[in-house]
Amino acid sequence: MAAEKVAPPLEDQWRDILSVHARTMCEIDRELHPHGLGASDFEVLDILASGTTTVDPDSDSHTGTGSGTSTSSGVGPVEQCRVQNIADRVHLSQSALSRLIGRLEKEGLVERSVCQEDRRGVWVALTGKGRDLHTEVRPLQRAVLARMLAKG
Repeated sequence: MAAEKVAPPLEDQWRDILSVHARTMCEIDRELHPHGLGASDFEVLDILASGTTTVDPDSDSHTGTGSGTSTSSGVGPVEQCRVQNIADRVHLSQSALSRLIGRLEKEGLVERSVCQEDRRGVWVALTGKGRDLHTEVRPLQRAVLARMLAKG
């Protein structure tokens, strides 16, 4: 007597999630490539632009929460975030994230500075150029999300 299958096994559900993720990341990569970005690059810019993990660099808070903004080089407000707080939000190894931030810095999209309270910590801040690029490509990334996640 064959057992009736009511719901797909957890493994099938998991594989479906992974498949949607992989297809979505590839589509974001394709859409952002003409702008010199990949999906992971965009995620870091988006985290910095959103301010959801920013902290006040003048405080002794290391939790990655709050709404700390400061000025950098007198250019205007920029959000700063510790690299570790970004690592908590993206699915990259610490070394891969470091290389990614290095590329973004080389392109003038972010800048790094040493945390004065904890010299082991590193702050990352979005530059004006990075903010402008994020603003330009954000609708493209959001359109891909809407299209791909509507499919399921």
